Amino acid sequence: MELAFVHQSYLNENPGFVGCSNERLEFLGDAILNFIVAEKLYEEFPELPEGDLTQIRASLVCRDTLAEIGSSLKIGAWLLLGQGEEASGGRERPSNLENALEALIGAIYLEWGLARARKFILGQLKPRLNNIKAGKRAQNYKALVQECVQGQKKITPVYRLVETAGPDHSKQFTVEIMIEGKVVGKGTGKSKKGAENQAARAAWGKLRYSHG
Repeated sequence: MELAFVHQSYLNENPGFVGCSNERLEFLGDAILNFIVAEKLYEEFPELPEGDLTQIRASLVCRDTLAEIGSSLKIGAWLLLGQGEEASGGRERPSNLENALEALIGAIYLEWGLARARKFILGQLKPRLNNIKAGKRAQNYKALVQECVQGQKKITPVYRLVETAGPDHSKQFTVEIMIEGKVVGKGTGKSKKGAENQAARAAWGKLRYSHG
């Protein structure tokens, strides 16, 4: 189980450590997570088509979601990090929390089996699944904008990162969305993906109004 929390930077600075980083467990845990979530959505939403199921699954296994869960479980406190990674805010870095959570899932699977891994995963995702069942699923504005623009103009929107601010462990990204060379929306977020969706949301408001 300890290997789930071993960051590669720790091995780089501690060559005498017996063991490997959490990367292999992360690989395994990622596959198990996607399978369990797909299985659950298939069972819970028999009326939804493949496209909608894919979008929901993507929202449940994305970095922002997994990092939030990792933070709530205080996984950062358990990480074995190198001094440089520690000093740069590695215990709160979303990618580290996401990777360690996936590695933990892999470790749970190897130690106790699929049923236990399923119980852990669905337990952590329960509030989000409940929101989805209650109709509170967040809109995928990027998909809405792309469908609209491709249908109207036969082109694809372009997302441009215009600013990155804040320390490494708490960055803020600003993204613009452009259609035919014109900026039609701007958004900010804790990840590029989140900023892109916010920019698309702003663009969707204009597109929906102009074509409504």
